[in-house]
Amino acid sequence: MSITIFTDGSSKGNPGPGGWGAIVAYTDKVVELGGREEHTTNNRMELSAAIYAIESLKQSEVATIYSDSTYVVKGITEWIHGWHRNNWKTAGKKPVENKDLWLRLFDAIQNKDLKWKVIPGHAGIHANERCDEIATSFADNLLPVLYDGSRAGYTTKLEVNG
Repeated sequence: MSITIFTDGSSKGNPGPGGWGAIVAYTDKVVELGGREEHTTNNRMELSAAIYAIESLKQSEVATIYSDSTYVVKGITEWIHGWHRNNWKTAGKKPVENKDLWLRLFDAIQNKDLKWKVIPGHAGIHANERCDEIATSFADNLLPVLYDGSRAGYTTKLEVNG
């Protein structure tokens, strides 16, 4: 069975204080991750959530990553190849924003079998809502209690369809 990952990011002010949250659901356990930056953007927090979740995996693991950020999903599955070919310039010849995080994410995905899926934000997908709660709490400089335990004991629904 593959691993299921949900990610989300938040920034108050954009730029401003930000947080990110992720759920990594294995066959038998679930781990919630989260963090904070004092001055950041929403896109940086969305990228950070994906990076930290993927970096927590072992090599050769299979995972499906659900994100409400089209920026992250299209960036890593489509745009990054052109950016690399164009010396980290966009189609409009401008420097790619967040290049440091894109490089880190690209390194993190190596030797992993990942499927990326865009999901709607704030649409009642429980795991996405939980990631948003984690990210927002960190952005607000609160420390949410992060779950790290059995999948059977995890109370947030991990299904995409509710």
